[in-house]
Amino acid sequence: RLSRQMEDTGYMPDSKAVLHVEEVNKRHMLSHHNEKQAISFGLISTFLKRPYMLTKSLRVCSDCHVATKFIPQIIWQKIIVRDGAIHFHHFEHGVCLCGDYW
Repeated sequence: RLSRQMEDTGYMPDSKAVLHVEEVNKRHMLSHHNEKQAISFGLISTFLKRPYMLTKSLRVCSDCHVATKFIPQIIWQKIIVRDGAIHFHHFEHGVCLCGDYW
């Protein structure tokens, strides 16, 4: 349901973020990236209106970064992601405070 709402607000998966996979399978692979799964789990297990923080050991891929900008526009909840490069990404109102630098 969230992915459909994201697409309705303008999100288009970036298939360049998936390498060595046939084009027909890329969209499916992108929908199962660990950042998206972790955010989905976190959203169903936390209170709305409280910022949700995700810490991961790898850098955020370009598609997950763009996708995560769309989620707060739909659920009205701030999302903070700390990636493996020790960057903090604060997603709120359709923008990331990193200025799209990651």
